[in-house]
Amino acid sequence: MQTVMIVGAGKGGTSILKILKETAMLDVKVVIDHDLEAEGMKHAKTEGIITDIDWRKYIETVDIIIEVTGDDKVFRELRDARSKNTVLIPGSVAFLVTMLMEEKEKLLDKVQNDAYKHDLIFNSTDDGMIVVDKNGVVTLFNSSAERMTGISQKEAIGKPILQVIPSSQLPRILKTRKIEANHELVLTNGMHVITTRIPMIDEDNHLIGAFSVFKDKTELMDLALEITNLNEIKIMLQAIIQSSDEAISVVDENGKGLMINPAYSRLTGLTEEQVIGQPANADISEGESMHMKVLQTRRPVRGVTMRVGPNKKDVIVNVAPIIVDGKLKGSVGVIHDMSEIQSLNKELSRARQIIRTLEAKYSFDDIIGHSEEIQLSIEQARLGAKTPATVLLRGESGTGKELFAHAIHNGSDRKYNKFIRVNCAALSESLLESELFGYEEGAFSGAKRGGKRGLFEEANNGSIFLDEIGELTANTQAKLLRVLQENEITRVGGTKSIPINVRVIAATNVNIEKGIANGTFREDLYYRLNRMPIHIPALRFRKEDIPFLCERLIHKINQDYGRNVEGITPLAMKQLMRYDWPGNVRELENILGRAIIFMTNHETEIDIMHVPALIKEQDQLPKMTAEDEKEESLAELVEEFEAKIIAQTLAELKGNKTAAAKKLGLSVRNLYYKLDKYNLARSGMQ
Repeated sequence: MQTVMIVGAGKGGTSILKILKETAMLDVKVVIDHDLEAEGMKHAKTEGIITDIDWRKYIETVDIIIEVTGDDKVFRELRDARSKNTVLIPGSVAFLVTMLMEEKEKLLDKVQNDAYKHDLIFNSTDDGMIVVDKNGVVTLFNSSAERMTGISQKEAIGKPILQVIPSSQLPRILKTRKIEANHELVLTNGMHVITTRIPMIDEDNHLIGAFSVFKDKTELMDLALEITNLNEIKIMLQAIIQSSDEAISVVDENGKGLMINPAYSRLTGLTEEQVIGQPANADISEGESMHMKVLQTRRPVRGVTMRVGPNKKDVIVNVAPIIVDGKLKGSVGVIHDMSEIQSLNKELSRARQIIRTLEAKYSFDDIIGHSEEIQLSIEQARLGAKTPATVLLRGESGTGKELFAHAIHNGSDRKYNKFIRVNCAALSESLLESELFGYEEGAFSGAKRGGKRGLFEEANNGSIFLDEIGELTANTQAKLLRVLQENEITRVGGTKSIPINVRVIAATNVNIEKGIANGTFREDLYYRLNRMPIHIPALRFRKEDIPFLCERLIHKINQDYGRNVEGITPLAMKQLMRYDWPGNVRELENILGRAIIFMTNHETEIDIMHVPALIKEQDQLPKMTAEDEKEESLAELVEEFEAKIIAQTLAELKGNKTAAAKKLGLSVRNLYYKLDKYNLARSGMQ
């Protein structure tokens, strides 16, 4: 049941409150008035309804607001403060609704009273009444009919009407289904009566019988008819609609325009001559007529956007059917100007696009794979996301290190702050340093006035992803080490330390340990970065994930290229599974994208003909010459032998690293370390 807030507890508000409580059509949650002693406020308290002097704290909790203060300022404030899903009913409309509901209650009471007194009225009236079914058999025969015909109810009921009254014309009514009013009839006993005969037809247009009402001709026929003066109601309704600030249009049951108000003309630019009597779609520039849809379905529609009038005004439309006594009489629509809201939405969309470049786009749900290798990496990344420790992502190019970085940020408590991405290999030393740490005014030729904030400052309270960390120069490594140790940076050309709170996620596809041995990478920085290393396996080590990756990648490529490819044939999949994928997932996406581009529109599956002849890489270790053996130390020979044993074991177990680690007596984490140490992951050894 929809909830209601009534603003204004005077006479009008009290009347509406009582009606709503009596009918139980809506749930009144709160009544607002600046006078706590107002009649409506007292009545609300007795009903257990919340009362208050301020409507603002309740405006988001109700579905309908009825404003009956009569104050335009209050109405405008309510209109501006409500949400788009909240219906605001102005006082004038509320007054009309009150009158109509009161009238409805009177009519319901009358019907109930009539039903209660049916038998009494039927038998106490001076008019003779006879009812027959569709076969002409008498079903009702009142006492006045007994008196005028001289035939008792017992003799008449259950018999054909022509046996009871041979001159009756009710059989003709059953055939013609037409009303015959005020016809003269001579009864069997010679009495002249004036009769009205009426067929009885149900809602499905099925004949269920007929009845006649007759009086002695000598008596004056006095028929009491209760008629609603439709012209007066129309005049009152027009006055209310004309005074509304909402654009309103009304059409009849055939979709022809009946009424519009000045607010409608101001919004659409259409005059009454262009709308009244015209089809309901006469005002529409773009979109279908909601009036016609409501007339067809007899259901209201809300929040439909379209363009109306010669100026193609952007509006949002609410339309409801007008049903009287179960019959559809037309529909009424309320139109709201949406041009300003759309303008604000466009600005918001543009702002979101800008902000999106500073946000992490992916989560752990975007990482595809069911293999033990990738699941281990995901579990480690989830753990890393919940800690503030620096994370070092290790893996070959194309394995998805950046995807993991996004997911770690979005899985952490920093997810609502910025996520900055930096490719350390794409910038020169001087440019990278100024981009990372910022610079002061005059720090170098061309420096901006006032200096510039660096990416570490931009990422404050968020995360920064340093891709290709192994490409940093010695000078930049020293500054990064200070950031990790002291949580502060110094701008280029500056002397002042700036405190920051940034979570660092680094990634590399090179062997940093070899860089330490060669003197190209600082050992102390390595230990700072390597707090939580996560190895992301190459695709050749988790080939069982290829079908799942293909499904996701094909869906993505379909969206990018506007295609509708459904999948891959088993033969093509077999060829993909045989390949070792040195370019990893990035190469797989490239192969699938190229296949889809060259497919014809009627082809729905990637077949082997669309996939190039992929050659499996041979897993071979470089052979050692006698001269090499002489120059190598014992430690180096041991390492090479260890690498060879690991490679052979993985080959025997078809790349299953969990089984390989168990066979070799190593932990899975230690095995990943040795794979990276001996560059086996990059060389393709299994």
